Amino acid sequence: MIFSFRKWVGRFKFMLVFVVFSYALYHMLLALTQWIEPTQRYKEPTGRAVKVFQNHVIMTDQGPMSERLKLFYWIGE
Repeated sequence: MIFSFRKWVGRFKFMLVFVVFSYALYHMLLALTQWIEPTQRYKEPTGRAVKVFQNHVIMTDQGPMSERLKLFYWIGE
C-alpha cells in the first residue's frame, strides 16, 4: 500500500478551510439574527398605543357565574 502524503495534505487543507468557513458563516448568521430581531418585544408601548393583554386577571372555576360572564364579555375568554 502506497501512502500519498500530498493527498492527505490536500484533504487536511480542504477540511481546515471547510471548518473555518463554516465557523465564520455561523457567526455571521448569529450577528444577522441579532441585528434583525426586534428589541424588547414585550415592553410597555409608548405614545398613544395601549397594551391590550393584561396578565393580572386570574379567574378560577369556582367564581360566581356573573363574574365569569363579565370576564367573557370583557376579554372574550
